[in-house]
Amino acid sequence: MVASCQGCRNGEDFPVPFTMAFHPIIDMSAGAVWGYEALVRGIAGQGAGSVLSAVTEANRYVFDQACRVKAIELAGQHLPPSSTSRLSINFMPNAVYEPRACIRATLAAAARVQFNPNRLMFEFTENERMVDAGHVANIVAEYKRMGFMTALDDFGAGYAGLGLLAKFQPDLIKIDMELLRGVDSSPARQAIVAAIVGMARQMGILVLAEGVETEAEMVTLRAAGISLFQGYFFAQPQLETFETPSLLAA
Repeated sequence: MVASCQGCRNGEDFPVPFTMAFHPIIDMSAGAVWGYEALVRGIAGQGAGSVLSAVTEANRYVFDQACRVKAIELAGQHLPPSSTSRLSINFMPNAVYEPRACIRATLAAAARVQFNPNRLMFEFTENERMVDAGHVANIVAEYKRMGFMTALDDFGAGYAGLGLLAKFQPDLIKIDMELLRGVDSSPARQAIVAAIVGMARQMGILVLAEGVETEAEMVTLRAAGISLFQGYFFAQPQLETFETPSLLAA
């Protein structure tokens, strides 16, 4: 643990330059942008793979810290001071660090650009098998105690989704796009979504539908009780830009 935490604070640069694209999260009930997810990109807009391929065990802590700082700096520069939109940042579930020690750079960046840290949400994915699920549970609990929202991404697509939900109880779950694709014409998918929404409601957890691509999918999911959406139907991620989808401006 000591070596890992030292690794994320040793000042070394990540070997590949990168920036962030931002994908809006829409609250259809309010007719407004609820937040933006920060997605790593190459500095010329190259896909995430061009950057993530350079992540190793030795530099993953540096990369995690640098991603947080970059996302917050861009939000501070480009989001208006009056905005209440949340900023969602992904973190690696197998990164073994002490949450209170390694949040320092995040908080320093937020203070530097005057971004309210209570608007931060941290996402982790169930698509990657976790080396120490208990430690990840501690990270989630600590982040919640520090006032951050937490989100479980790709719910229903990876490893032991229901088990992770019972263990972590995040503030929000993002239903994986593969479960939602064609949901408007699939009674089986509709039944699964209804069960997830009902279960989350009983646990006091928000539900977000990600990867929504058609109006028919959106209408079906709205009827199922989902208000938060993300997907190409609304907008595509934009490099260093916080877009308001035209659907909301209509």
